[in-house]
Amino acid sequence: MVSEPNGARPTLEAVAALAGVSRATVSRVVNGGAGVRAVVQERVQQAVRELGYVPNSAARTLVTRRTGAVAVVIAEPETRVFSDPFFGRQLRGISRELAAADTQLLLMFVEHRADYDRIGRYLSAGHVDGALMFSLHRDDPLPAMAERAGLPTVYGGRPGWAGADRAPRPLYVDTDNRDGARQAVRHLLDRGRRRIAVITGPLDQTSAVDRLDGYRDALGTPEPDPRLIADGGFTAHGGERAMAELLDAAPDLDAVFACSDLMASGALRTLRARGRRVPHDVAVVGYDDLEPAAWADPPLTTVRQDVEEMGRLMARLLLRLLDPRKDLRKGAGADGARGTSRADADSGDTDSGDTDSAAAADAVGAAEAAEAAEAAELAPVITRARLVVRESA
Repeated sequence: MVSEPNGARPTLEAVAALAGVSRATVSRVVNGGAGVRAVVQERVQQAVRELGYVPNSAARTLVTRRTGAVAVVIAEPETRVFSDPFFGRQLRGISRELAAADTQLLLMFVEHRADYDRIGRYLSAGHVDGALMFSLHRDDPLPAMAERAGLPTVYGGRPGWAGADRAPRPLYVDTDNRDGARQAVRHLLDRGRRRIAVITGPLDQTSAVDRLDGYRDALGTPEPDPRLIADGGFTAHGGERAMAELLDAAPDLDAVFACSDLMASGALRTLRARGRRVPHDVAVVGYDDLEPAAWADPPLTTVRQDVEEMGRLMARLLLRLLDPRKDLRKGAGADGARGTSRADADSGDTDSGDTDSAAAADAVGAAEAAEAAEAAELAPVITRARLVVRESA
């Protein structure tokens, strides 16, 4: 018994009649309520399938007080998001996890300051159940908007905005940026490089600050030569420009740590234009290990962070925040979560030629981040960073 394509829409009453139960029982099953025996649930679900019944979303929202949607807010312009593979990877992880939970994703960007008012109004109007926010800057008003609206929120990246240190502690997912940077610079030092420059991201973002701090840690000095530091804005063009500034200010530099693969690709372009051979004259290390790192010329030594898994963890944490009964480890797929706590971060080098070893190293911590978050009662999660050695260094 199936409804006709152009016929009347099946009703809750029709499902109840076919399943031989009350309308209230069907409503509880359809809306995920408790207190219905498994055999009755199966009978109702079979009737739903036979009739092709689709719940009325407006009525369902009234019953459950849930919209079934989550806002993903990226505090960057649209052009930046769609030109940087980092965002695509993170969104893929978020999207897959939300889809597995039958939750819709609403994507929002910040093009201009005026967009904050629009986003704030939308978030406070009850259109979504929660929010995922990332690429935030120090003066970003988005966290305060979410707090005022009472909207459950998970952040991508260590909080660094005003008031972030207030209780309750914000829930977030990040990678161990500082340790990853230390691995990169120590690798260069181990290969005899002594004039090591750094191309940072915007220092109003915590990821850029942490990577610069890791650079300082590895060099063993809180105040490196300022001629060896330039801001590349986390873009390829910025990396190209910053590399030119560094070569002009310190022509004797023999290595550069670029705090993203995009900036490293721009640095490689400038080095070629200036006649500097990589790695013979100048060694280069990036950060992220997205696909373009292996395609670079020469292939880029970089620091790997599992960006897609970080997105999945963000979505998982939010879903559990919305429904504490959810198991974070469900929906991880074959790969599972590949994060660890900060204390477990792996600081060893990995040869990119040994893919079995790399896969094994990832597999060892396959569910550790999700399990750590489960045990820690919705605590922030820090995933591992790991050096991948290729030809550029």
